[in-house]
Amino acid sequence: MLDLATKTHNEERQGEAYAPFANDVNEYKKRFYIESYGCQMNFSDSEIVASILNNEGFGATRNFEEADLVLLNTCSIREKAEQTVRKRLTEFRKVKEARPGMLVGVLGCMAERLKAKLLEEEKLVDLVVGPDAYRTLPLLIEEAETGQKAVNVLLSREETYADISPIRLDSNGVTAFVSIMRGCNNMCSFCVVPFTRGRERSRDAHSIIAEAEDLFSRGFKEVTLLGQNVDSYYWIDEANDETVTFAKLLEKVALVSPDLRVRFSTSHPKDITEEVLTTMAKYENICKYIHLPVQSGNTRVLQLMNRTYTREWYMAKVDQIRRILPDCGISSDMIAGFCSETEEEHKDTLSIMEHSQYDFSYMFFYSERPGTLAARRYADDIPEDVKKRRLQEIVELQNKLSLDSNQRDIGKTFKVLIEGESKRSETDWKGRNSQNKMIVFPKTEGSDLKKGDYVWVKVTECTQATLLGYTL
Repeated sequence: MLDLATKTHNEERQGEAYAPFANDVNEYKKRFYIESYGCQMNFSDSEIVASILNNEGFGATRNFEEADLVLLNTCSIREKAEQTVRKRLTEFRKVKEARPGMLVGVLGCMAERLKAKLLEEEKLVDLVVGPDAYRTLPLLIEEAETGQKAVNVLLSREETYADISPIRLDSNGVTAFVSIMRGCNNMCSFCVVPFTRGRERSRDAHSIIAEAEDLFSRGFKEVTLLGQNVDSYYWIDEANDETVTFAKLLEKVALVSPDLRVRFSTSHPKDITEEVLTTMAKYENICKYIHLPVQSGNTRVLQLMNRTYTREWYMAKVDQIRRILPDCGISSDMIAGFCSETEEEHKDTLSIMEHSQYDFSYMFFYSERPGTLAARRYADDIPEDVKKRRLQEIVELQNKLSLDSNQRDIGKTFKVLIEGESKRSETDWKGRNSQNKMIVFPKTEGSDLKKGDYVWVKVTECTQATLLGYTL
């Protein structure tokens, strides 16, 4: 689908690999190492996998060279991500040659599409496990330990992992992901998610509330509700004769405690309702931030993408958000150079960015993903140099919009949740405001502030990606 990802938001984890750890790996029979690539859902899934492995006597390690089991939780949404995973698997294979007992596995979205190549042709892995088959990992590991290739990429219409308590990997102890649904019913022509993650199914609302309550009781101060399209969350509570929509779920989580912040991602523009917006306005602890992917600013291209809205409709939705939530932060996704896109249609994307005044965006140029509707229906006919030039124009405009947005915040005061020390200086704190902007501010001598505290910060300066200020 996409390539050459560019982002302007500071300190995001998306697209990066990370390794979990155990406090004392010696207490476990075996060690596992996991890296995640792609979206927040993949990071959340890795926490489910860690819980399953932990129950089987595996402890996590940061060093893959000492692991008995090495796992890559993969992403198929961009060609670049797949290339990164292949390179990483090649590195693991070299270590495995010196440690024959080591098992290497691929999880997630690349599993179904590339299982044959990874297992047989390239012999890079010992097991391949799809997003709905993580419960079978213990059996698959046993099978792989006998020398057999172990595979389970079956998709499910029911699996939500609602009863599994995730192990928070590399957690800051302040913020956590909570998965509320799996799969996607939107057949965007550029996207592989419906084929790799299956159809939508919503998680039991009671289990979501219980997880949020547990996190808050353990000191977490912020949860992000995750789904490929959270606004289509729908669950029927038969015991109480209640239909739980996303707006109602948001309210239920917000009521866990006024000191627990609630975020969510991602919204499909066609599904975010006025009820969601008014619920956000009603509760101070529901963050005033919406990720609202536009993909293109041109109606014809949007129709080719099967986005099911027009340019004018999207702009009206942004206007509605601004009317109900005047201080709401909005971010987006954009694709440059989709099939048959003209220069004028590209300019429509630039103009919708100006209208929407995004605080930051994830920006890519289009690359065809096998198996998608676009790959079957349309010619990938925009030259790569044109795609890259259009992407650069989008990036340059977003950089300007991001700086303008941050400059408008100078002089304002925000409630900030301290997430930890700044990466650049141990004498500074970092944290985000309700609008999802990172704010860095000096530690005050003699102050008893600590990670997980809320503090009011006045903004005095900014960069394109970060606000700078001081505590009041």
